[in-house]
Parts: sequence; structure tokens; C-alpha cells
Amino acid sequence: MAKSKTDEAADLKETPLMKQYNAIKAKYPGTILLFRVGDFYETFGEDAVVVSRILGIILTKRNNGGLDLELAGFPYHSLDNYLPKLVRAGQRVAVVDQLEDPKQAKGIVKRGVTELVTPGVAFSDKILDSKQSNYLAAVHFLGDQPGVAFTEVSTGEFFCAGSSKAEIEKLFATLQPSEVLVPRKDMKRFRQEFGDRLYVTRLEDWVFQHDYAIETLTAHFRTRSLKGFGIEREPAGTIAAGAVLHYLRESQQSEIQHISAIRIFDDSGYVWLDPFTVRNLELVRSNHPDGKSLVDVIDQSVTPMGARLIRRWVLFPLKDIKAIQVRLDTVEAFLKDGVQIDRLSDLFKKLGDMERLVSKLATRKMQPREAMQLRNTLRLMDPIKQVLAAFDYPAVKNAANAFADTSQALAFLTQFLEEDPSNNLQTGGVIRGGIHPELDELRGISDNGKDLLLDMQRREIERSGISSLKIGFNKVFGYYLEVTNSHKDKVPLEWSRKQTLSNAERYITEELKTYEDKILGAEERIIGIETQLYQDLLEKLQDFLMDIQKNAHLIAELDVLLSFANCAKQNSYTKPELHVGDELDIRAGRHPVIESMLPRETPYIPNDVFLDNSSQQIIIITGPNMAGKSALLRQTAIITLLAQIGSFVPAEKARIGVVDKIFTRVGASDNISGGESTFMVEMNETARIINNATPKSLILLDEIGRGTSTYDGVSIAWALVEFLHEHKRCAAKTLFATHYHELNEISKKMLRVKNFNVSVKELDGKIIFMRKLMPGGSEHSFGIHVAEMAGMPKRIVDRAGELLLHFEQNKVQDKEAAKNVRFSAKQAIQLNMFELKDEDTLKIRRILSGVDVDRMTPVEALLKLQEIKMSLLAE
Repeated sequence: MAKSKTDEAADLKETPLMKQYNAIKAKYPGTILLFRVGDFYETFGEDAVVVSRILGIILTKRNNGGLDLELAGFPYHSLDNYLPKLVRAGQRVAVVDQLEDPKQAKGIVKRGVTELVTPGVAFSDKILDSKQSNYLAAVHFLGDQPGVAFTEVSTGEFFCAGSSKAEIEKLFATLQPSEVLVPRKDMKRFRQEFGDRLYVTRLEDWVFQHDYAIETLTAHFRTRSLKGFGIEREPAGTIAAGAVLHYLRESQQSEIQHISAIRIFDDSGYVWLDPFTVRNLELVRSNHPDGKSLVDVIDQSVTPMGARLIRRWVLFPLKDIKAIQVRLDTVEAFLKDGVQIDRLSDLFKKLGDMERLVSKLATRKMQPREAMQLRNTLRLMDPIKQVLAAFDYPAVKNAANAFADTSQALAFLTQFLEEDPSNNLQTGGVIRGGIHPELDELRGISDNGKDLLLDMQRREIERSGISSLKIGFNKVFGYYLEVTNSHKDKVPLEWSRKQTLSNAERYITEELKTYEDKILGAEERIIGIETQLYQDLLEKLQDFLMDIQKNAHLIAELDVLLSFANCAKQNSYTKPELHVGDELDIRAGRHPVIESMLPRETPYIPNDVFLDNSSQQIIIITGPNMAGKSALLRQTAIITLLAQIGSFVPAEKARIGVVDKIFTRVGASDNISGGESTFMVEMNETARIINNATPKSLILLDEIGRGTSTYDGVSIAWALVEFLHEHKRCAAKTLFATHYHELNEISKKMLRVKNFNVSVKELDGKIIFMRKLMPGGSEHSFGIHVAEMAGMPKRIVDRAGELLLHFEQNKVQDKEAAKNVRFSAKQAIQLNMFELKDEDTLKIRRILSGVDVDRMTPVEALLKLQEIKMSLLAE
């Protein structure tokens, strides 16, 4: 008698089974092995401890030779439920299956890894988010030049780049790879340069060899060289790309023909958005649990491909006006024909995820129901082309002509596949009739067998007189006649007992045995033929992978533009005008996210913003908290970004001079684990902006300098504005929101600096936020009023008012005293910040002697300022 699953697992350390397990485990270090034992997937030792914790299943122990071995497992048919949970928890999982029928095996059953699933290599819909890409990346350090490669194995996207640390860091922050491959020798360097937030898989150093990478890539693409892809000029990126393909091959992904090309990622065509800007503008995710991101508001896509693409467009706005204009004109064409746009939307809603269906087809992981979905999707290609051809706009008509012909693939799917197939090849019902004569014959036997069974049951009831007699089937015991105990005395002598139950007996007859052999043989043969025909169908479809991919990409782009049109129609967005000049002119602009969250009866207060490089380069915005300064900053950036991804914008009119970079420094945060205070993070982010900005950039600064003392903060903010105004290298268009009213004085000395304020009204001791941008600086912060509105105890509010009055009176006295001293306006402001003695003046002169202000970077200026401060504070 064969051992049960439990007995077999318990004896693992004493049987060849454990040797087999250990041999496979040694090939996959750091990987959880789901080891098929009978009808269960078992895990052992440390794997069992981890699996039981993640899945919440029982952890047991068995004593084997005096040692306790942990065990945890689940039924094999539950794999689709449990495997995604392990991968989402950041585990690499190898599925070890039985490679032969246990009944036919001589000795131990052959087993092997049939699938290796990792966070970056997954195809299951239960693991992947249909609206987000799932990237696998690799990094290689070639001297001082790092290279990176990314693939999205579920869609076939593949690119590489030879980049600086900052550019790779930006790609990591933007694309958020689920897994990064790193040479074992470079692990320490990788952690030092990119931190420890990414899921990293170590690969052996030999994988990252140039010759091996070239061999791997050319073998995959079946080319003699890589010149056609243009990646040879990026050796570090090429090596990283080779490591990616090696890893996929090692992950049992040998069939990945849908990764049909590789390209160089060139960020020169995109607007630079650093990680801080992406976070501060809340482009793809909100920083608040109940908040919305920009994508949440503008994404009205109806296909998974479109949903993924709109996120990519938001993170990579274009700089090429011609490409942007094509998108804008297409959106406009959609808006002009409401009937066709509705027809197109209805068709798109019926499409499957073509990109990921292609990947499943290429890897032969496509289930019959997914093949049905692909067939139904391909049936919609001609209707979609007909709708596109009906538009008047040439670019839309051209899109109809750009579709690849997939009619032959559709013909194969229609010919072979049942209209509503079973999703399990083991149950049959997948292949149409009329394809295979033997299959049709066997199906006839199987179908007529049901009638034969009913006829046999009727005859045996009449012969035996057992009215409750039933013929049933069990996978273990086969077919049987079941008789309840109350009728046992009526059982004919020629019936053979097969199984005893608590309230019944089961029997077999010669006729039923003959029928069983015939039917079971037919059903087994049916499954074998259907399986082979289905695999043949998948093989025939391999020739159409690139055509289906091409159509998927076209539909994704059209879906995004359709989303932009619907969003513009519902929210009254307008078409922006883009140009190569420096003017940024927004009339009655609105913040799309805030507007979407307002109650229906509450109108959004729009605002005008004008910036250019000749007359109004820098706007200093003063006003109290809650007045809307930050919203104004963000909406200016978002309107600019929307225009450069080809979307209409929330404004009455917008004339956008294309920008090359958008920087934001808003909000307060720290990096405690990195030993950086809130102020240090603020200064790091600000320094990064100043060191990378150009005259074509857009900079948004909110409350720079508030992380330190008032005098320090004002000094830093003042110096920053001066630098942006005076240095041509980084004279970017800037919105600067601040509480420091002293900065209003800058506009008197610098021609391109203008003062504006977000207006408020004070009525009966209360303030009303008008949320309107007005010319001129504000003289009050109304901080005490805001504290009162927030529910601060009255005693604190009253005391704060007394102190404010005292400080303001002292400030007036200081000003009166200053009138008696002959200083320039600039020196007068400096006098308000420092009470200087003669010896202090000498110290400052000594520190500043020899300083070349024109060549000084902002960071050096801040350090020099800190040196002056420490000198004045010293005894």
C-alpha cells in the first residue's frame, strides 16, 4: 500500500525524496520551493516557517532521525490563491512539479522546477495590477559609469541606458521596479548609492560580462549584432540588459519572443521631473490616505493598456512641440465628434488586456479562456478601424491605416477554439468539433455513454427491484452501483462488492466494468488530443505576436487621448497653445485635483499667472496659511505638465512656453534614518534645484528657509532669489511662496522680481480667504487668526496677540532709529537682521575677503553664511 502524503513528507530525511528536494533547493538559493508531494505543495524547514507566516497556514513538525523538520503545505489546486500572496510579500517562489505520472514511475517520481516567479517576473493577473507596470531592472557599474536596463515582462517592453547616478535614481523613483538585479560584488556600492528601499536579487559576477551580454542579446533577437538597436554605444546598459535576459532564462522563461526589441532610453526628449517633484505634485499617488492624485482625476481610460500608458505619459512629459501638437489635435478631433467618440469608447470597453495576453501567448501560459478573450478582442479590430476612419482629422484616419492585419490569427482562434471553452484542458470542451476526426468519434462515445448509463441503471432497477439504485463515479474507485443498506438483501449474486460506506454498499458488474474501460479510455484520449491541438494552436499564433503587440500599443495611445477628451468635456478644460518662447501665460487657471474634490455647489476660485524671462521672471507670493499659496504653485506646474503630455488644461486660456524641467520644493519632511533633519532635507532639495535649473525650467518654491531661525531663513530666501535673478545659467521662471514679508523689498532692486499676494479680508476680527492672486505684497501673516480657526485655546490666542503687538511696536522703534543712520536700502535690511558691532564688521569682512560672488554656487553661499553666523556667535 502506497504511503499517504503525510507519511511521505514525515520520512523526508530518511528517503530519496529528501535528497531530491535538497538537490533542487541547492540550485535555487534564497527561493521558496513549493514541492509537489501527492495532492499537496509542501514546504520544509525555513521555507515552511516563512510560508506559514505569510499565508496564515498551520506550521507542523515531524521528527526525523532525532531532528524536528518544519512542514507547511496546501492543496495543489489552491496554487493560484497562495502563490500571488507569497510573491506580493516579496518572495521568490519556485514551483516544483511531478514530471511523470506517479502510477508509471519506477522508484521516486521525477520532479523539476516548472515555474520560477519573482516580484519582477510575473504573468498572473492575481499578482499584477492591471493599471500599473511591473518592471524588472538590472544595474551594472562599468567603472564610474553605471548602466541600467528595464523590462516589463508581462508586456514585452525592454530598454536600457548608460546614465549618471542621478538619472538612474530618477528612473528608479519614477518606474519603481519590483526587483533589481545587481552583481554580487557591487552590492555594497549599490546600497550606498541607491539605498535599501528596492528589492534586490544578487547575481553571480560572471553574468555581467560584456561578451556574455552580447551573446545573450544577439541569440535572443536572432541577429548578428546589436547595431540595429543602437545600444552598443552604451556598454554598461548593454551588459545590464544581457543580465536581464539571463535572469529570465534562469527563471524558466525560455519562451519570451514578445520581447522583440530593445531601445535606448533617451531622457532628452522628456521634461525632467525629479522624485521630489513627482511626490510633491502628487502625480500618480496622493500623499494622504483619502486624497487623490492627478492620475486619479484625468484617467478615464477604459483599457488596462491605456491605464498603464497614461501614468507613463504623466511621468514623462514631452518637449517636442510637434509631437505634443499631434496629441492635442487628436483630442480636439475626438471632442468635435461626440457620436464617434462614444462608439469608440464602447468598443474599447470590450477589449482584453492585449499587451499581457500577448505575453501569456508567447510564454505558452495562455489558458483557454484567455485565448477566447484574445479571439473576442481581435474580432473588434475591424470595427475599431471603421470608426477611426470616419473621423475628419487626418491623424485619426492614419491610425486606422496603421493597424496590423490580425485576421489570420483570428481565423485560427475561430477555427480551433470552442465559442465558450472550458478553462481547464483536463476537463475537455476546449477544441471545436470538425477539427480532428478521432476527437469527434471519441466525443460521440463519451456523449452517448451517458445514455448508456441511464439505460443500464433502468435495466438493473427492473432486474433487482432496488428502486433507489444509482450509478455513480469516483476518481479513486471508478464507476459503481450504489445500494442503501435497507436494500442489501436484494443485491444479485453476480454483483461484486467494491466499497462499503456507513449507510450503503457499492458494487460493480461485468457490464459496468466493460463500459468503464471504454468510457475512461475515451475521456483520457479526448483530453490528450485536445491538449495537443491547443498547444498546436498556440504555436500557430506565435507568428502574430508582433502584429498583436503593435495594435495593442496603438489602442493604448488612442485610449489615453480618448480619456483626455472625455476629461476635458466633463471638466471644461481648454486646448493650450504651446510655443518655443519663454512666456507662461495662464488665464483663470484651476487645480484639477482640488476642483474635483470640492462640493458640487462650491466653485473653484481661478487665478491668472504670467511668467517670462524678460519682465516677470520671479513672482514672490505672500499671504497667510490656508489662503491658497501652495495650491496656486501646484496648479501652475500641473497645467504646464498637462499641456506637455498632450492634454487639455483646467483654464480659460493657457499659452505655454515649453519647459525642460519642473522643480518643486514644498512641504516639510525629514530623513531621520539618513541623519538628515527637516531643514537639511529642505536645503538638499533646494541645492539640487539650483544646480540643475536652466532658463527653460519652471521652479516652484514654498516657504524656503522656514526650517531654521527667522533671520537665517530670510537670509537664505533672499540670497536664493538674488541668485535666480542674477545668474543667467539658472534664471528659471519661479513662483516663490513665503511668509517672509521682508522679501517684498527685493522687487525694488531687481527688475524681474514682482510681488503678489493671495488676498484675504478682515471683518470684525475674523479673516475671510479670498483665494485670489493680487499684485503687491502682503504685510500680515494672520497666523494668530489661523490658529484660532484651528481651535487653539482662547488663552493662548489672546496671549499671542499681546506678544505680536509688542514685537510690532519694537520693530517700528527699530525702523525709526534706523532713519538716523545713512545706509542704502539693502544695508538697512541687513541692519534689521543683525545688530552689528565694529568687531563683528571686521569678522565679516575677513570672512568675505577674496570671495568671488559671481562664481559662488548657492550651496557655497549658504555655507559661507553659516560660517559668518558661527563667527558672530563665538565668544
